[in-house]
Amino acid sequence: MHHAYPGPMAPPVWNAVNERKNEHLQLAADLRVQRPGRSNGLERLRFEHLALPELDLDRIDMGLELLGKRLRAPLLIGAMTGGTNQALEINQILAQAAEHCQVGFCLGSQRAMLSLDPKEVETFQVRSWAPTTLILGNIGGIQLRDHLGSQDLEHLGDAVGADGMYIHLNPLQEAIQPEGDRDWRGVLDAIGEVAGACNLPILVKEVGAGLGDRTLQALALTGIAGVETAGVGGTSWARIESLRHDRRTPRQIAGEVLAGFGTCTAESIPLARRALPNRIVIGSGGLRNGLEVATCLALGATACAVAQPLLQAASQGVEAVITEIEGIIETLRITMFLVGAQDLRQLSRTPLQEDWPVLVTQSAQGRERI
Repeated sequence: MHHAYPGPMAPPVWNAVNERKNEHLQLAADLRVQRPGRSNGLERLRFEHLALPELDLDRIDMGLELLGKRLRAPLLIGAMTGGTNQALEINQILAQAAEHCQVGFCLGSQRAMLSLDPKEVETFQVRSWAPTTLILGNIGGIQLRDHLGSQDLEHLGDAVGADGMYIHLNPLQEAIQPEGDRDWRGVLDAIGEVAGACNLPILVKEVGAGLGDRTLQALALTGIAGVETAGVGGTSWARIESLRHDRRTPRQIAGEVLAGFGTCTAESIPLARRALPNRIVIGSGGLRNGLEVATCLALGATACAVAQPLLQAASQGVEAVITEIEGIIETLRITMFLVGAQDLRQLSRTPLQEDWPVLVTQSAQGRERI
C-alpha cells in the first residue's frame, strides 16, 4: 500500500542523506570505482568501415523527438546528483550545458525532496537553466513503494518541470550500503500501479548493474514508457558503497566481490529492445564517447545517457561540459558518416561485427598452419 505524500522527515535523517550524497560525488570521480574487473562489452563490437560512404557529412541527421521534446542528438546527461549545495552547483552547470547543446538532462534521485525542505528542493530546480530541453525527474523504487502514489510522483515531476520520471532500481547498491534498504518486496507492484495511473511518462532504470531478461520481461507487463539499461561496465555503486565502509566488514567484502556483478551494457540493450520492441530504450553503462553511443544505437537503443565524463568536466565549468558533449556528438556524426547511416533509423539497421570470434578463428588458423 502506498502512503500519502509525507510531511517533513527528521532533520538528522536528512543530514545523513546529504552527507552520503556528498560522499557519493567525491567517490564517483575515483578511478577505483570505474569498470572494476568488467567492461561494458562494447569494445568487442565494431562497425564495418565504408571507405565509400556516399554521404554528405554535414547532412547527417541525428535529431529525434523524445517524450515530446526535440533533441539535437540522441543524448542525455545521465542522472547523477541532487540534495546538497555541491549538487546544486553541479546540476546548474550540467543543465546549462544540456540547454546549450539541446540534449536531455536527467536529475539524480529526488529522495531529498521528500523532506519538503526548501533548501533541498532548490538543488533540483534546473528548469530555469534549461528552459526548453528534455528534463527527467528521478525517484528510487524503495521510496516509490514506501511513500508515493501516482499523484505524489506527478507532484515530484511538476516541482522540477520534468517531462517524465525515472524510477531507479539499485538493489546491489542498497545491499552494500551501510544504511541501505534490504527489503525489496512490493517494488514491482508499486511500479505497475503508478505506471498505469500517472499522467507523466514513467521510465525504469538500473544504476550500474544492468537490466537482465527476467527483470525486463516483468517490466514489459507494466505500463512504463521505457527503460534505461545502465549496464555493468561504468561506475560501480557497489564499489562506491564498499569504499564508504570505514573498516573491513562483511558488507565491505561483499561489495568488493560483487563490484562487477550484473548484466553488461552490450547485452542489456538487445534484451531490452526485444522485451520492449515499441518503447523507449536508453542505453547507458560506462559510455565514454560517441563511438560507444553509436554502437548502443546500432544495438537497439533509442538514445544514450552519459554521466561520468560530464561529471568530471563539470568541475571545470559549463564550457568544459559543452566541449565534452560536442565531442560526443561530433564523434557520433562522423561514425554515422563512416558506416553509411544518413539518420538514426539507418544507424539502427547497421550491422555490428564481433571482434572476439574473428580473433579466435584467426588464432586457430594460425595454429593449424604452424
